[in-house]
Amino acid sequence: MAKYRCTVCNYIYDEDKEDKKFDELPDDWRCPVCNSPKSSYVLLTEESEDYEKVSSTVSDIMIEQMAELGLRHVFGIPGTSILGVVDAIRRNDKLTFIQVRHEQTAALMASAYGKLTGHVAACLTVAGPGATNLATGLYDAKLDNSPVVAMTGMVKRQLIGPGSFQEIDQYSFFEPLTVFNKILMSKDQTTSLSTLAIKHSIIDRGVSHIGIPNDVQKLPYSDHIVPFEGNFPNKATRPADSLMKKAADIIDQSERPVIIAGFGAMGNGEVLLNFARRIHAPITTTFRAKGVIDEDDPLYVGSHGGIGSTSSTILVDDADLIIVVGSSFSDMTQIPEKKTVQIDIDPMMIARKYPVEVGLIGNCSEILPIIYSLVEEKDRPEYLKEIEELNQDWKDLLNEEANSNKTPLRAPYILKVLNDKISDDAVITLDVGEHCWWFGRNFWMKKSQKMVMSGYLATMGFGLPAALAAQIVYPNRQVICIAGDGGFSMLMADFLTAVKNKLPITVFIFNNKQLGMIMQEQKMEGYDNWQTELQDLDFAEYAKQCGGVGITVKTPEELPDAVDKALSTNKPVIVDINTDPMRFV
Repeated sequence: MAKYRCTVCNYIYDEDKEDKKFDELPDDWRCPVCNSPKSSYVLLTEESEDYEKVSSTVSDIMIEQMAELGLRHVFGIPGTSILGVVDAIRRNDKLTFIQVRHEQTAALMASAYGKLTGHVAACLTVAGPGATNLATGLYDAKLDNSPVVAMTGMVKRQLIGPGSFQEIDQYSFFEPLTVFNKILMSKDQTTSLSTLAIKHSIIDRGVSHIGIPNDVQKLPYSDHIVPFEGNFPNKATRPADSLMKKAADIIDQSERPVIIAGFGAMGNGEVLLNFARRIHAPITTTFRAKGVIDEDDPLYVGSHGGIGSTSSTILVDDADLIIVVGSSFSDMTQIPEKKTVQIDIDPMMIARKYPVEVGLIGNCSEILPIIYSLVEEKDRPEYLKEIEELNQDWKDLLNEEANSNKTPLRAPYILKVLNDKISDDAVITLDVGEHCWWFGRNFWMKKSQKMVMSGYLATMGFGLPAALAAQIVYPNRQVICIAGDGGFSMLMADFLTAVKNKLPITVFIFNNKQLGMIMQEQKMEGYDNWQTELQDLDFAEYAKQCGGVGITVKTPEELPDAVDKALSTNKPVIVDINTDPMRFV
């Protein structure tokens, strides 16, 4: 029998105690503690175990302990100073190790894994340069609150300090980007530090790091393995009834409320939409929250901010109340200072930029149903009519932009074709660049789809590693990576990782032979266009040389068939699309 963990509140569904397999629960089943959907659960352990002493090495105990707490995937590169840990992973059948070509890929894969699942993954590498190569991916995880464990090898304990080969001050290096950072100096620390690394990563929603000196990894050691249940707190919480009543009263008094949903609302689209329908309020989202509800729903008015819709901008500007659910108030979202009711699981996000009327700390899956029961049902026919008309104007503009007659191909047309053809349950990974901007405003997501991106760090190179992680997490779903030629080329060597591991990802490269967004920014700020042009590369031929499938698209007429071919291929694919850096010129 297996155990499953709610990634929102840490409740454990134990098949043995419940006498029913988790997979047999109905699709609309929700967590009995925090009301999160079934999709919020991840496999913790395959079967109940007796936690008897295990006799082996420090590395064996560390890996077995992390596996018991839910770790299933490790991404990285083996090397001299981490070989003891690598061998322990090899001999532990609970874990899967994915070898990559660059450590930054490993860290970004782990970060994307955490964003997609709410569950912890690990990246692993050697001392010195391997450790420093993790930094970008780990900063992405830190800034987007993704649970990640980094394991790095170190020189032998007696060599720490004098400047040995590949030695750096790894503790100091990782300190600014971690919620837990320790060096395992004694074998007696093994179980406690391994447990704390997972615990901090999950509870604090960030990066944990353990550095393991080479000699410590190989020390003989035995210890009890600690179970998850009983050692991790349940994070379910709800505000005082008086605060929720105050919030309901404020909502009742509003005439033009708007709901702004952020990443913290993901997975709770049904709850969000039920609430919006009760008070007749439109829903706009941050970029990272695209897909929280079906974007063709009449109450959805597009994203807000830099990639936002005209309908969202007008409605938020004219709102007399905004109800902000799970948003971090990023500068890019451009949430204005207005009368606000805010719901967030992180207390530090409440009134992060502006004072709020009521700040409710907790998960929206718990809070919104209660607010729903407290507010009056509204009938606002004129408001709904205005929303409908604004939405239609916005859709007309997007359809006008999707011009299929211009060569090179325009991004809006490419996204329209993708929107029509990719699967309803596709997982979409975005790199960073101008294509990302177009996706945010022109692509209409379904709630059954998933999208993952580099949010606060906005690092180029994220798309491909995220696609690798997504295909591992969702082996039976279509995984689409949308990237520019600039971002893809940063970590393109790891397309080989997709080929090696038979991960049938499909990469659509918007190839404009430019750092297109930077070119536009130079133009907007009055600078000469300089050093944004990129050396062209035949990415389709590159895919073939790697052992994948490569397709080139040069004209609008070629695109639909090329997309069909790519999506029907059970191998890693690159579709190299000749696009225009000049937007509408």
